[in-house]
Amino acid sequence: MKSGARHRKTAFTAALSLMVAAPFLCANTLAQSYPSKPIRFIVPQSAGGSTDLVARVVTQRLDTALKQPIVVDNRAGAGSINGTELVANAPADGYTLLAVAASFTITPSLRKKLPFDPVRDFAPISQIAVLPHVLVLHPSVQAKTVKELIALAKAKPGELNCATSGVGTSTHLAAEQFMYMTGTKMLTVPYKGGAPGTIALVGGQVQAYFATISTALPHINAGKLRALAVTSAKRSSVAPDLPTIAEAGVKGYEHSSWVGVLAPAKTPRPVIDKLHGEIVKIVQSPEVKALFLRDGLESVGNSPKEFDAIIKAEIAKWQKLVKAAGIPVE
Repeated sequence: MKSGARHRKTAFTAALSLMVAAPFLCANTLAQSYPSKPIRFIVPQSAGGSTDLVARVVTQRLDTALKQPIVVDNRAGAGSINGTELVANAPADGYTLLAVAASFTITPSLRKKLPFDPVRDFAPISQIAVLPHVLVLHPSVQAKTVKELIALAKAKPGELNCATSGVGTSTHLAAEQFMYMTGTKMLTVPYKGGAPGTIALVGGQVQAYFATISTALPHINAGKLRALAVTSAKRSSVAPDLPTIAEAGVKGYEHSSWVGVLAPAKTPRPVIDKLHGEIVKIVQSPEVKALFLRDGLESVGNSPKEFDAIIKAEIAKWQKLVKAAGIPVE
């Protein structure tokens, strides 16, 4: 082979090698440089609710791991739509993240039009924790068991008011699922988050609430609320004396909430992987596991692929319930 041809072949081979290696080199560089500025962590619900509490436990440790400040930004309102839309439209650079609750998979079934697509517009990072709800009543309500509440609700259809943390939230669908399975009717009253709903119940403005256990537990322990049962498939370790709703007579009833983290769609994979790795270390640490368990939460820390599958499965689940129960769609 002539010298010129050999040089051209060598140059071509070198160029091809660089082209093949370039994406990996860029990915490695991006992973090493991220983050280089503060991160905004959007919580589309009010401060003090279960999603907010879980998010703050994680972000208080994530900023140390990433060596950058993480600012928790509560954007409550419109059943979490406002804050969620903000992240859907944010730059896909890893500097705007979203804490989501199970309501994220419920809202698509209750709204004809959303300003975002829950699957197409987001990149799952990890599910952080799962938590049951607890059926709680104001002490003035003359029912001390689930069966007594069902009897009371049937005797006075539509007269009992049941708080929710907003239309389309997990607390809302927990109540709708209960009413559908028991043939009862209560008036659901939406509030801007879990904490305002609990405050309304403590104040006697509403009579019932399927509150997340972490939000309601302090008020239950203080004797300000009466707990009847938990919504999960098994009893909660923080309230082992409370039966599940299924045990209390509504066979087949099961409902749990969860909290997870999303980024805007098309966020670079190295950024997703770095965030996922650090978040999983945090939620699986003995310290955070103990903190979560104290409030009745179970740490998760699954993969982006696993979290994506959960989101898609739950969207399908709630679509079936909304249709079967005839729940109004806005």
